Amino acid sequence: MTAISPQVREALATWSQQLSAIHGAARNTVTAYLRDVTGYLNFLAVHRGGAEGLAGLASLPQGDLRAWMAHERARGVSARSLARALSAVKNFTAWVADRAGVDATTVLSARGPRFTRKLPRPLSVTGAQDMIDTVAEQGREDWVGARDRAVLTLLYGCGLRISEALGLTGAAHPLAEVLRITGKGNKTRLVPVLPVARAAVADYVRLCPFDLEAKGPLFRGARGGPLNPRLISGVMETARMQLGLPATATPHAMRHSFATHLLSAGGDLRAIQDLLGHASLSTTQVYTAVDAARLMEVYEKAHPRA
Repeated sequence: MTAISPQVREALATWSQQLSAIHGAARNTVTAYLRDVTGYLNFLAVHRGGAEGLAGLASLPQGDLRAWMAHERARGVSARSLARALSAVKNFTAWVADRAGVDATTVLSARGPRFTRKLPRPLSVTGAQDMIDTVAEQGREDWVGARDRAVLTLLYGCGLRISEALGLTGAAHPLAEVLRITGKGNKTRLVPVLPVARAAVADYVRLCPFDLEAKGPLFRGARGGPLNPRLISGVMETARMQLGLPATATPHAMRHSFATHLLSAGGDLRAIQDLLGHASLSTTQVYTAVDAARLMEVYEKAHPRA
């Protein structure tokens, strides 16, 4: 931050605190935003020959913004990452302009690079079930296999993120028919729990050798500490190689599978949005493209071209 003025440095700190406290942004999001905006400010200091003040940041000509974007692309930043960085810069600029009483329309109207949004890569229904069964079988101890089965069942059966599943405490057992989950941005949602998920967790708790106190983590590692999500990624990697599944068969793919299979079965898009905890319906709508792509794949296999 050596190229950033003390006034702007203080503004950055206040802005990031408000992102967390008021807007509920996740820690990783705030960290990424700070990194992106700091890089932008350092570029401007070199490009313009000195650190900018708050009012100057909000009223920059769009040419300076385009120069920054060109610089980022030249050093290999992807269009997707640059679009995220531009979003962070605009957010900070709007916040600064509001406090400095400056019109930031020029900066805020800048368009980011176009990129093709990657579609989620869900497993098939059979693939998801095979994955759950395989990780359960490869556990070195019965309780470890039961634990891994329970975690993956929550991801696939309830659409939880891995962080949400591993964030459950002992107080969650026995699982109720509906779980209150706190997800990204500290947003809470109600998630129905299938009987198979309740049974999987109950089986794990019965076999677990550790005392699962109410305030401690529900899912434990081999030494009794909180279960590291990398362990779940690792057992899934081993299982996918056994099953011949692609590298995209990750913990998050189980959540993608939940949404895609629910949509294929006639689930309402708004309801799926609520179950997943998406803030915007547009985020959930990507699964309609996945479903259409899967249908086209089935069609092409059934009606191959001559």
